[in-house]
Amino acid sequence: MDSLITAAARALAAGDPLGALKRVALRDDPPALALRGIAMAQLGEYERARKLLRQAARTFGPRERLERARCQAAEAEVALAARDLRWPAHALDAAARSLETLGDDANALHVRLVGVRRLLLLGQLDQADAALARLDVKGAPASLAAVFELARAEIALRHVRAKQAKLLFARSRSAAIAAGIPALVAEVERAQRALSSPAARLIRGESVEAVTLERVEALFASAELIVDACRRAVRTRGVFLSLTRRPVLFAIARALAEAWPHDVPREALIARAFEARLANDSHRARLRVEVGRLRTALRPLAGVNATSAGFVLAPLAPQPVVVLAPPIDGPAGSILALLQGGEPWSTSALAAALGASQRSAQRALRELDESGAVRAVGRGRSRRWLAPPLTGIATTLLLPGALPVH
Repeated sequence: MDSLITAAARALAAGDPLGALKRVALRDDPPALALRGIAMAQLGEYERARKLLRQAARTFGPRERLERARCQAAEAEVALAARDLRWPAHALDAAARSLETLGDDANALHVRLVGVRRLLLLGQLDQADAALARLDVKGAPASLAAVFELARAEIALRHVRAKQAKLLFARSRSAAIAAGIPALVAEVERAQRALSSPAARLIRGESVEAVTLERVEALFASAELIVDACRRAVRTRGVFLSLTRRPVLFAIARALAEAWPHDVPREALIARAFEARLANDSHRARLRVEVGRLRTALRPLAGVNATSAGFVLAPLAPQPVVVLAPPIDGPAGSILALLQGGEPWSTSALAAALGASQRSAQRALRELDESGAVRAVGRGRSRRWLAPPLTGIATTLLLPGALPVH
């Protein structure tokens, strides 16, 4: 391996793609093509990067199996960085197995972490968590340890485990600093800011307070009865009752919780649940039916008692009632709150959860998509919407045909 290739590889490992290109930009031998591809990927030129990596893989000889495997793995990672999720998962797994067989454990671990990132992008949190549990990062390069802890932190945040996420972010940042890659440190710090940003609004009667994820975690561990407008559920410690698919029942539950310990007049409930300006006998009959259904749904946690004017929420245990609402009002805020759980949603499912028309959900999603607040995977009927990842794709890509990762 000549000195220019080695110097270019070291520049890429340090997150300096321009420094690498200065050394190999005019060369067309396989190692140089591979390094140029990685440099272009780090600069965001994903299509050019994939072409260079494919060319490098074809140019390496049949005996250079390790170099070819590294090129194929790097191309898979670039596809993921470009959000091309059509790249088959089994290709990543095959690349990782090839690298393990050829003794390149560091890059094999890197490919496994890329697979975890793919699962996170697809909203498959449980599968990502299981994949991380199978990985052993003892003795791994600091950059890979940073990515490993970063992925664990994102899963913890999606599951509202703020204290655990805080610890994992600290580990990731320490590893990123040890790796000496400024872009990776910046990526960790950017994700870390999610802990200090407002995650929801806490409504107690007339009081409205913006709260962080750590405060939400503490609230979930408390004995309070929570009407969770972020997850469309009613919950208390150890009990979770989802009303995601029953928007009318949830609208009534939220109205009762916001007024607690007072009752809510029937006309106000009709306006809130059915969006009716003038209540008539048909609305009143329907309200009685829906309140009966809500009583059945909330039976493990609370009752819904009739009063002379309307209805009041009556917790079974002596506990305060609060409402956890999205950070912003309206359909857009509700959509963002639902997506923050990390799971993929179809447009029709979001519309059903909001109790809105599919056209209204599409308008809100279009606005959120244009602002970068949500992202879509798939097309047509298979399209699913997700919250943007808290972390990006690994900053340091593979180093095919250059030098082992240290």
